[in-house]
Amino acid sequence: MLKIAIYGKGGIGKSTITGNLAAAFASLGKRVIQIGCDPKADSTINLLGGEPLKPVMNYMREMDEDPETLEEISKVGFGGVLCIETGGPTPGLGCAGRGIIATFHLLEDLELFETWKPDVVLYDVLGDVVCGGFAAPIREGYAEKVLIVTSGEKMALYAANNINSAVKNFEDRSYAKVFGIVLNHRNVENEREKVQAFADNAGLKIVGEIPRSNDIIRFEDQGKTVIEGDPSLPISQRFFDLARLLLASEGQA
Repeated sequence: MLKIAIYGKGGIGKSTITGNLAAAFASLGKRVIQIGCDPKADSTINLLGGEPLKPVMNYMREMDEDPETLEEISKVGFGGVLCIETGGPTPGLGCAGRGIIATFHLLEDLELFETWKPDVVLYDVLGDVVCGGFAAPIREGYAEKVLIVTSGEKMALYAANNINSAVKNFEDRSYAKVFGIVLNHRNVENEREKVQAFADNAGLKIVGEIPRSNDIIRFEDQGKTVIEGDPSLPISQRFFDLARLLLASEGQA
């Protein structure tokens, strides 16, 4: 099983990249689960035709009980991708990171992986602050590989450095390792050079590069990934290339 946590600064495009990767894996014949680990709970929306999915934490608050089946907290989206959103606490109350931990424990109780038997699991994780809850995918063995999404913007690179440092803190425990950087272009001056310099300094590789694309925006307005909208587009091939690279790293190509 290929287990990937995708981290990056809020608003950097993690969910776009995660959703398109999930769709690419599914289009390559893989059984995929995508778990959104962000209080905004919008990670899976473009796999679900633009319809938001009720987050696990919302369900537990509203029903005042734990769900008894996976169907109560998940939906199947494009390509058969199973979509789950952790959500977060009521704004201003509680810790969003604890919502992730609570959701993960619930999914274990519901035997998610034993029941669904995925080839690929993707965790879309907010990376501004890699505290206990947001570190759960890498700290508790849920993910094995980490992709760090960044642009050439100063704060995005700052967050990327914090994420890389957080992963390194768990290296001696055989937890997740950074597979590489995904450069999500924002048309910053000398952007490629800035991100390459960061990668070189951190001892990492740029494993994916997503140029600015009106096609991504156009299909997201329709509630779709570009993979669903038009898999033949050059921008779609960028996601297929990254998916194949990740599969090859696990001997699944």
